[in-house]
Parts: sequence; C-alpha cells; structure tokens
Amino acid sequence: MPSHPLCNTAPAARWLGLALLLLSLGLLVMGVAVGSTGLEAVWRWPHDAIAQQIIVEIRLPRTLGAWLAGALLGLAGAVAQGLFRNPLADPYLLGSASGAALGGALALLLAGGAPLGLLWLPRLGMTGMAFMGAAGAVFLALVLAQGSQQGLRLLLAGVVVGVVLGAVRDGLELRYPEILQPMKAFGLGSTALVGWAACAVMAAAWLLCLAAAWSLARALDGLALGEATAASLGLPLTAMRLGLLAVLALATGTAVAQTGLIAFVGLAAPHLVRSLVRVPHRTSVVLASAMGGALLLAADILARGLLAPQELPVGVVTALLGGSYLLVLMYQRRMRDLAS
Repeated sequence: MPSHPLCNTAPAARWLGLALLLLSLGLLVMGVAVGSTGLEAVWRWPHDAIAQQIIVEIRLPRTLGAWLAGALLGLAGAVAQGLFRNPLADPYLLGSASGAALGGALALLLAGGAPLGLLWLPRLGMTGMAFMGAAGAVFLALVLAQGSQQGLRLLLAGVVVGVVLGAVRDGLELRYPEILQPMKAFGLGSTALVGWAACAVMAAAWLLCLAAAWSLARALDGLALGEATAASLGLPLTAMRLGLLAVLALATGTAVAQTGLIAFVGLAAPHLVRSLVRVPHRTSVVLASAMGGALLLAADILARGLLAPQELPVGVVTALLGGSYLLVLMYQRRMRDLAS
C-alpha cells in the first residue's frame, strides 16, 4: 500500500495537533457567532447587554459543551478501536450507550417525566445515572463474556446487552408515554440544554479519561502487535484492559448524558487521525479526542445555522456526514483493491 503524504513522524503529529487546535479555536468563535438568525457579528455584543447575556449564558456554554462531548466520544472511539483491534469499533460497542440511555430514561421518570424536569434535575445526577447505566452495561458484558480476555466474545456480549437494555428502555417509554418525546430528542442528540454546569462535568471527565488513556496506552500498542506479543512485554493486560473499559464507559456515559446519542463521531474521529498520521496510541488518543471535538462542534454549528431559525438535531447532521464519509472510504478501498 502506498504511504500517505504525511509521514509517520512526530513532526507530522505536532502539525496535525496544531491544525486541530487552530480549527477548534476558529469553530469556537463561529459557534458563539451563530444564533437563531444565522451568523451574527461578534464584535457588536459588548455594546448590547441582551446579546451579552445570550452569548455568556447560552451560546458559549453550548459551543464549549459541543466540543467537550465530541472530545469525549473521539477519545472513547480511539480506545475502543485500539482495545478491540477493530477499525469499526465505536464508543457504543459494549452496550454503554443503551445503558446510559436507560439511565437517562430513569432520570426523566424521577424528574416527573416532562422536559421541564431537566431544569431542576441536577446535571451531576443525570450524568451519574447515565454513567451508572453505562458502567452497568459494560459490567454485564464482562460477566457474559467471562472477563475481558476474549475480544470477540466481549463484542458479542456487548451487542446482546445493548439490545436487552434498549428493549427495557422501550418498555419504559411504552409504560410511561410522557417520557417518549424527551427520549426521542435524547436519541437524536442535541446540545441545546448544555450549560456551564454540564461543561464543568464534561471537562472533568475528559481530563480524567485523557490522563487514564494516556497512562494505559502501552496496552493498546502491545495489543496492536497481537495478544502473544503484548503478553511477552510483561504488561498487566487484564488490569489495563479493565482500566481502558472504565475509560470507555465514563467517557461515553458522560457525553451521552449531556448531549444524547450522537452517531459516527467516535467512529470517524480515529479514522481521520489514522488517515493523516501513524503514531503510537499515546498520541493518537489525544489527536482523536481533538478531532472528535472539532467534528461535533462543526456539526453543531451546521445544525444551528443551516435552517435558522429552525434547528436540526445534531445527531442527524453527524449521521449524514459520518455515513457519507464511510461510503467514500468504502469506495476508495474498493478502487484500491481493484487497482491492485
């Protein structure tokens, strides 16, 4: 296979990291400038008290929250793909999304079932229940797979757990139809309700997950060479796998709790990084996280601005963009296979 124009060196990774940083900063400014009437002039807001309040209390936390949620999903996707040595793995693979969604449904029931209940439901409680659901789903998958050593068995167990927990959530929606509408919005994904408290929770979870993934990245590098090679390196694979699964559950659960189910970000972000640079997992998890943040923030800006003053669910935008990206990727691979 021909090498990519960007060589597999640390300078290439640094240039990509700088590009993602500049892109994220530009998107943050654009996200603050996009409102219900489309793109607005940012430099006018210091002279308008109402505009200041809208930007500080609504647009800025929503924009920052979109980046943080995408960063969590990109990080979780990089961990999942490295852990299972499968480029099609995504953060929702082990049923963690279904578990988090079930936790969200239970939170809505406890809040009275109405969307307005989210106004008084503490965001930390919502995140805590979603994380408990995600962690519970991963734990059930581990129990069914009898540990984390058998990757294929764990994947199959995750699929089963996801289907079962999804069915339980559907049953709750049928039994309590008052939560059907907010759960529908939850399933489509949205950053509209993200505030400063949610940003603080996601930032804390992101820093914790990033630090843990960084320290456990040696296991991902070892597993990329095969189970036998990883074991020969003397790594405590069982403990490191469990730590990576905890990172996967926390990152996914936190993002899903605050923004709902958003497709393709966790799958596409690591793919895009690998298509540009070839670096060890310690670097790739950081780059995939930054890529995920930029992708979701860009999608959120499109969701707000395309049909302004109406707004598309951001999960619909990411599904359209992510599906198109995968189709292009499949077409390019087919062309390469035919050429060879």
